[in-house]
Amino acid sequence: MLARCKTAALQGLEARPVLVEVDLAPGLPGLQLVGLADAAVQEARERVRSAIRHSSLKVPLTRVVVNLAPADLRKEGPAFDLPIALGLLLASGQLDAASNNEVWSAGELGLDGSLRPIRGVLAIAIAARNHGARALVVPQANAWEAALVEGLRVWGAADLGQALWRLQHPRARPAAPARAHAPALNPAKALIAARPPADDLADVKGQPHGRRALEIAAAGGHHLLLCGPPGSGKTMLAQRLAGLLPPLDPAEALELTAVHSVAGLLDSSQGLLQTRPFRSPHHSCSGPGLIGGGGQPRPGELALAHHGVLFLDELAEFRRSVLDQLRQPLEDGEVWIHRARQRTRFPCRITLVAAANPCPCGWFGDPERSCSCGEGQRRRYWGRLSGPLLDRIDLQVVMRRPSSAALTAPFRAHCVSPTRDESSAEVRARVRRARAHMAARNPGGCCNSRIAGGQLQQVLQLEGEALEVWEAAIQHRQLSARAGARLLRVAQTIADLNDQASIGATAIAEALTYRSFDQGVTR
Repeated sequence: MLARCKTAALQGLEARPVLVEVDLAPGLPGLQLVGLADAAVQEARERVRSAIRHSSLKVPLTRVVVNLAPADLRKEGPAFDLPIALGLLLASGQLDAASNNEVWSAGELGLDGSLRPIRGVLAIAIAARNHGARALVVPQANAWEAALVEGLRVWGAADLGQALWRLQHPRARPAAPARAHAPALNPAKALIAARPPADDLADVKGQPHGRRALEIAAAGGHHLLLCGPPGSGKTMLAQRLAGLLPPLDPAEALELTAVHSVAGLLDSSQGLLQTRPFRSPHHSCSGPGLIGGGGQPRPGELALAHHGVLFLDELAEFRRSVLDQLRQPLEDGEVWIHRARQRTRFPCRITLVAAANPCPCGWFGDPERSCSCGEGQRRRYWGRLSGPLLDRIDLQVVMRRPSSAALTAPFRAHCVSPTRDESSAEVRARVRRARAHMAARNPGGCCNSRIAGGQLQQVLQLEGEALEVWEAAIQHRQLSARAGARLLRVAQTIADLNDQASIGATAIAEALTYRSFDQGVTR
């Protein structure tokens, strides 16, 4: 007898439909798996047989052939355990075929028949809904994740026996998805106001130039490089950028949750991700770890920071071959990973923040401490950063160590600061106002950093004097076409923060102060 069940195989951020065909034929008892299955899928033979036996069901004592179609699509992971088990029960007559009609399933089976959570359930649920599935059966621990997809019935099961009961009683009311802090399963309702970040911008003392650059980066989505000696506040500033960004909208939250689901980083206590990510990989990170990859490609740090912040501390300590892989993803907002049998896409619309010392010892240019590095050492140090990569970083800021008076002022009871450092909430309000201007003006409501080069002339308005300053800057600093366009985008962000409809000469002049490396300040 031949039986069929439907499931899906992960391919990057998407799931492709897979038909599980189970055939019982005369011959010696055994289970054979075909269809380009990896080792984890091949091992399903033992898990499925044991799970069926411990669920008080019968394992067919005949030859069983399981085909995973399409045969040229690579399948990996234990998510095929449940559909293989259901197909085996269908083929042996222990499950009614009508109850499995247009029902998809996915889950890992334990030897005792229990169902364990798997990764990528959100992508599988989206694929099931898009292909007209009547319902989706998943482990109980993954039910809340699948339920984020509207228009699809989700049946969570704790074990194989419960999954069979759900199929045989489709009209029974399903149990509520179990999670520690269950939000509404509609993504729009699940986005409650996130708690303010623990790291507040008011904690950063001094550094007005760096604080302003951070605000511009948050408003326009511009990449930022902070260069300065140890203790100048580079890391403190970078850690506060995510707190300046506006909240995720429902579409962004669902896409970000899907990325983390495919990476296997979700648990039931998180639910729909509501806060923008902040990822900070170590400088020893490999190319696949940063960009993504592997035999069956998975998201790297770049994709995991989607809609958030990727912080690369000690930028010049990263291998140049790794950093150069960032060039195209930073430009396109997505990374493509090519393998012999597949081509995988991961989204990575991030705000890059990098921090670096001016030299190996860190004290080049410091007015109080002398540098012990030679000119050749400094050139080799900065030679790890290619010109094309620096050209893609809009804001380049040289920082100095704050004075002792600025650091000790909060501890002096009698000292009253003439100016109060702004908090993250105050800056965030300006960022949201600037983003509202961008949404009303830019094509598709994108940030200024995402305006296509061919649309700059139609979208941006330059005053006459600003045009002259811009032209002189390109000529004097010998800016590339890309750097010149990025200078203009930064100036537009400054104008938006100042509630100005057009770009003035002062906005261009301020944007020029964030191009510190055009003339080799640190080299």
